[in-house]
Amino acid sequence: MERNVKLLLAEDDENLGLLLKEYLFVKGYDADLYPDGELAYKGFMKNHYDICILDIMMPKKDGFSLAKDIHMVNADMPIIFLTAKNLKEDVIEGFKLGADDYITKPFSMEELIFRVEAILRRTSQETQGNNQLVFKLGKYTFDTLKQTLSGGTEVVKLTTKESDLLKLLCQNANKILERNFALKSIWIDDNYFNARSMDVYITKLRKHLKDEPGVEIINVHGKGYKLIL
Repeated sequence: MERNVKLLLAEDDENLGLLLKEYLFVKGYDADLYPDGELAYKGFMKNHYDICILDIMMPKKDGFSLAKDIHMVNADMPIIFLTAKNLKEDVIEGFKLGADDYITKPFSMEELIFRVEAILRRTSQETQGNNQLVFKLGKYTFDTLKQTLSGGTEVVKLTTKESDLLKLLCQNANKILERNFALKSIWIDDNYFNARSMDVYITKLRKHLKDEPGVEIINVHGKGYKLIL
């Protein structure tokens, strides 16, 4: 890899953790392994990381609690959850906490690398082509690089997923944003769980924009969403 990407890896299964750390190293990633949530949080506070991979079920501090604490410090930190359970509630809870992705055990190492690289591509601040970086949404200004939505004295810091989704809506303003296109652009996979998580983020964006009557995100039945300006 051209970049020196540093990962925080929180996994209480020692064998799996060491295997993941070694595989990531071979693929060019520098990963710090922590066996529980408390040690992982202490490590996060001491070091710089580009992405966090968190097991949900861990001693001392579970992955959900750790993600909350991490996002209190850095709301933009990309997070992938590792879960032994494929429960809909767990997946949706993870996305509500601002997770970028989740992987259900057992999984292939190649899948993990694919998802890490996809997230790093999305969160990179390198702009391509003539992409518009700032959008006006009524009284709000949406800065895609800073991932902020500002209006007057109020500035809302958006999560990476919120920013990516709002950017797609802005790029297709007053036109239908197809659900499958948005899912594959941001979540890579258009499965049921990702579709539900996107609904959660649409609800969040509506709340952020609720004080601007001239801006609305509507559902287009059977097709997707439309940002009305």
